[in-house]
Amino acid sequence: MALKIRLSRGGSKKRPFYRIVVAEAAAPRDGRYVERVGHYNPMVPKEHENRLSVNAERVKFWMGKGAQPTDRVHKLLSLVDILKAPEIREQPKKSAIGKKRAEREAEAAEAIEEAPAEAAEATEEAPAEAAEAIEEAPTDVKE
Repeated sequence: MALKIRLSRGGSKKRPFYRIVVAEAAAPRDGRYVERVGHYNPMVPKEHENRLSVNAERVKFWMGKGAQPTDRVHKLLSLVDILKAPEIREQPKKSAIGKKRAEREAEAAEAIEEAPAEAAEATEEAPAEAAEAIEEAPTDVKE
């Protein structure tokens, strides 16, 4: 039985309230849980005493039994000095281009750099080819 310490959402529409619960990993987000170990209310100011309440003793007990906190709960538990602050993850930039697109653009840039060199070679050969084409062209012109 894999246990998670996670948030279970309550409250009404646009007014969230979260319970910090110990639940089986396969259980639904707001479904059955083993024990409630605290609550988190993001609607109150950060300095307010009722914003975050955690039973540190029970959290440590469940972590001793193998329960893993989710990223958000880990961050909340670090605010009340139960855990160390989590490693800062690099947030992806939504406007950043993907790997494949970056590769395609790099290939296109290389092709553009090579194009002037090829064009110069083509212009050197072009006058001779044009002269040959004129000589071979049919002279039947109807007036």
